[in-house]
Amino acid sequence: MSRALVLNATYEPLCIVPARRALLLVLQAKAELLSGTGRVFRSARSALDEPSVVRLSYYVKVPHQAHVALNRRAIFARDGHRCQYCGAQAENIDHIIPRSKGGPHSWDNVVAACRRCNARKKDHMLEDSGMKLHRSPTVPRGRQWALAALGSVQPDWEPYLLLPGGTAQFVGVEASGEALSA
Repeated sequence: MSRALVLNATYEPLCIVPARRALLLVLQAKAELLSGTGRVFRSARSALDEPSVVRLSYYVKVPHQAHVALNRRAIFARDGHRCQYCGAQAENIDHIIPRSKGGPHSWDNVVAACRRCNARKKDHMLEDSGMKLHRSPTVPRGRQWALAALGSVQPDWEPYLLLPGGTAQFVGVEASGEALSA
């Protein structure tokens, strides 16, 4: 199913919704179409471009989120789906200080790892395993989700997702589309 990026009235990314939901927002005059996919939704009387990027016609205040939920999807997104020990494709998560040795299940103790490195490290401390981290784990800041979990970013989304430093900004995924039905 195709997805569309929804921007706030200020052009800040809000979420990603199914393309059909984005089309309904446009048809209800709650959003304007900024970019289409080239595919067409057809009805008996009209043909409409499938939305890829839409901008809401009203401002939605986003509540401050005190913390980002710690889950596999978010860990993989933070680490770019790469093993933090060898750089290969990550398939597992690993606790730097094993939980059996008192390590917490927290953002600064959990990293993405490939099966080989996860099996090699086992239940050992990092210094005992002879392995090194490519990058220290950090707590994500702001509204984030695993945009990387969707696969690749569509090219027409990039101008809205890039920060001044050239890195992709993460936004929220809306599963049902109900939150934008104001």
